[in-house]
Amino acid sequence: MFGEKGGIVLIYFALLAGVAILYLFFIFPTQWLKLETVKQPLGINKTILQISDLHFDRLRVPASRIKKVIKESNPDYIFLTGDFTYKERYLSRAAHYFKAFADYGVPIYAVLGNHDYELPQLRKLLRLFEHYGIKLLRNESVFVEDFQLVGIDDYGTGHSKINKSFQDVNQSKPIVIITHDPNVVLKIKRPYAYLMAGHLHGKQLNVPFFFTFKPKGPLSAKGIYKGLHSDENGFYYISKGIGQAGVNARFMVRSEITLHQL
Repeated sequence: MFGEKGGIVLIYFALLAGVAILYLFFIFPTQWLKLETVKQPLGINKTILQISDLHFDRLRVPASRIKKVIKESNPDYIFLTGDFTYKERYLSRAAHYFKAFADYGVPIYAVLGNHDYELPQLRKLLRLFEHYGIKLLRNESVFVEDFQLVGIDDYGTGHSKINKSFQDVNQSKPIVIITHDPNVVLKIKRPYAYLMAGHLHGKQLNVPFFFTFKPKGPLSAKGIYKGLHSDENGFYYISKGIGQAGVNARFMVRSEITLHQL
């Protein structure tokens, strides 16, 4: 009916349509950044911008876009909740983004994630934090104006030391925790006001039984892998993250930066 040339044209357009669908459903969500806003009044009266799971080796959101979000959201603090890269050749890219964050001029705090501990020379990443004025918390706490900030190192790789993280903390001010792997909340046996984590990417690929085939700990097994939750100790938020791990795609899950109004 269409002839040989017509058949080739149909195949060509079918291939184009297939590529377009793949891009729309799997690649575009990695570029279509969403600013999530969470209101959890703790009496701190501060806004905190959480950027999690940057995965510089997979990140498709340009630094200029993140810089625009920082300017528009006008946070008091920026918290980076782990997983920067596991490949040294992307540290120069990390430096480019860190500079964009630091240029805004607000305090920045960070914790490490499981991928960071795969870096052959972790000290090179640590030097970048120091160079750009990013305070890395490794099982320690600091007093910051109206609250106490606790940074718990990565739980999944066995680097978290909860008791050490809290050794200088008291109940005089609200306790805010940053960490990478949210499963650590099941091991914290003391009250806190708020905790921010990442690691689970909101599934990244929103398909049934995802965590059955890719286990990520007891929280995800119970269906807890994104958003705001609480237990007997406090409230905790799991970011969907901004970058990707493994396959560089997302399905029905957009890249996220989170503004916490506390």
